[in-house]
Amino acid sequence: MESIRVRDLMIPVEKYSTIADTATLYDAVLKLEESERDYEAGQCPHRALLVKDSSGEIIGKMGKIDVLRSLEPKYTELGDLRKVSGFGLSAAFLKSVMDKFELWETPLDDLCRKAGALNVGAIVASPLEGETVDVDATLNRAVHQIILGHHQSLLVISGSRVVGILRLVDVFDEITKRIKLCKNQ
Repeated sequence: MESIRVRDLMIPVEKYSTIADTATLYDAVLKLEESERDYEAGQCPHRALLVKDSSGEIIGKMGKIDVLRSLEPKYTELGDLRKVSGFGLSAAFLKSVMDKFELWETPLDDLCRKAGALNVGAIVASPLEGETVDVDATLNRAVHQIILGHHQSLLVISGSRVVGILRLVDVFDEITKRIKLCKNQ
């Protein structure tokens, strides 16, 4: 696997659904639904959106969990839980956080009304250090990042620009293909 590079498995930005950071949460929901339908019909290889700023640069990615998180503004008071997501937080701890911060206590209709005015740029988080991988990195390195960070995908960068996305499903397919080849040896 040392000879396989991230660039060999990534999906280039041009082949991924994008949305402007100025779009509303409502627009993002519609676009995510469209991506889901296209994915299920085999017409596109992804279910998330890449978010572009006004200059066309990718500033992050947005998926269904980001929509749900945005509906409860109190999640921002907790800080960035992505930094500790791999630590195996217990159900009791998570329940205590929910109780302390009264998460999702407001009726969903009220949350949705408030969130309807949100722009995607206010929702999408900049990628953390472990959520990006260099285009020339080995597949070995990418696998380690995916496993240690519990990521479904990594943004692929060249210099400071996002040039693609490396999905867990593509990494898994490549590795299982190689495992199956081993049986014939």
